[in-house]
Amino acid sequence: MYRRYPKEGQIVNQYEIAVLYDPGLEVDLSKAEERVVKIINDNGGKVIATDNWGKRKLAYSIKGNEHAVYVFYTISAPPTRIQKIDSTLIITNEVIRFLITKPDLKAQAKAEALKAEKAAKAGESLDTENDEAKEDE
Repeated sequence: MYRRYPKEGQIVNQYEIAVLYDPGLEVDLSKAEERVVKIINDNGGKVIATDNWGKRKLAYSIKGNEHAVYVFYTISAPPTRIQKIDSTLIITNEVIRFLITKPDLKAQAKAEALKAEKAAKAGESLDTENDEAKEDE
């Protein structure tokens, strides 16, 4: 019997799951999303964030579909349960393709810091331009 939630002190990692849903589900996507979230929760995971990109054209046909509904999930789950989530998503009819990745959190934090630094520099340069314009008047 599998545990629903991780034991005390068990490692829990963050993962990103990109799911391509059948385009026919665009109208009633909530049931398919609930099913995927249930698969994640039943295997000891927890959905942190969901990002629905909507219906998009595929680069190539997958299972006879030219379009798919893209939904991205950020989850936290024990690494031992990811294989079970993977094997369950493979046999889910609504999902035509998916990808589970482990994000590089350090690289993301570094990118955010650089972005904030650039924004601060841009703000400073804007202030100096405004000061020079006032001096010219």
